[in-house]
Amino acid sequence: QVQLVESGGGLVQAGDSLRLSCAASGLTFSWYTMGWFRQAPGKEREFVAAIFWGGGDTDYADSVKGRFTISRDNAKNAVYLQMNTLKPEDTAVYYCAARYKASVTTRNYTYWGQGTQVTVSS
Repeated sequence: QVQLVESGGGLVQAGDSLRLSCAASGLTFSWYTMGWFRQAPGKEREFVAAIFWGGGDTDYADSVKGRFTISRDNAKNAVYLQMNTLKPEDTAVYYCAARYKASVTTRNYTYWGQGTQVTVSS
């Protein structure tokens, strides 16, 4: 079965950087558009970034543009989220998601990981 396992979360200070990783298994990874979402306490889950299955096209939420970078390594079945200049409002559980041959602008994903906590202190 499909498994997505996130890692790399932690407690950092405002202005620091973190790199999240998501290891995928049970799917032909190169055929899947991959996304990152986050959910802060008391808030709905929101889109963060996505990377297209068929090339390097990416999409970002306005709140993270210029600070976060999504990338993928098809040879390692992995997707990454480099987060720079972190802010307290970036505090959330971050989830990796996958959808078969989807547009990079999709917000509706099929498979989800369990999430990794990112906490940014001021």
